Amino acid sequence: MAKCSLFVPAIAAVLVGLAAGPAAAADPEVLKVSVSANGDGTYTFSTTLKHPDTGWDHYADGWSVEDADGKVLGMRVLYHPHVNEQPFTRSLGRVAVTAGTKAVFVRAHCKVTGAGEERFRVTLP
Repeated sequence: MAKCSLFVPAIAAVLVGLAAGPAAAADPEVLKVSVSANGDGTYTFSTTLKHPDTGWDHYADGWSVEDADGKVLGMRVLYHPHVNEQPFTRSLGRVAVTAGTKAVFVRAHCKVTGAGEERFRVTLP
């Protein structure tokens, strides 16, 4: 009987571990974006991301600035994981935006899941 009582918790632990797997593959979340005009039709974006980075095999590997139609205007590549630095902020400068554009969108990217589905709307100054 003692063997059975040890076996059930072990199975439960494995099942909980398997259920937690997909949560670890969550899209990175854009928490905040600050934008400033450079005076020449380009902008600098500072973007704060949050993602459950686990190491070199799974981390937020960048973010893009897109127009309303989804055309990528600029891409900030992140070359390493930020396991112990969450959330974190990185910048991208000299992003050219068509004159008269009122807003753009920032989309986070993950090495495992690719481009996130959510876009963060940013009003241009």
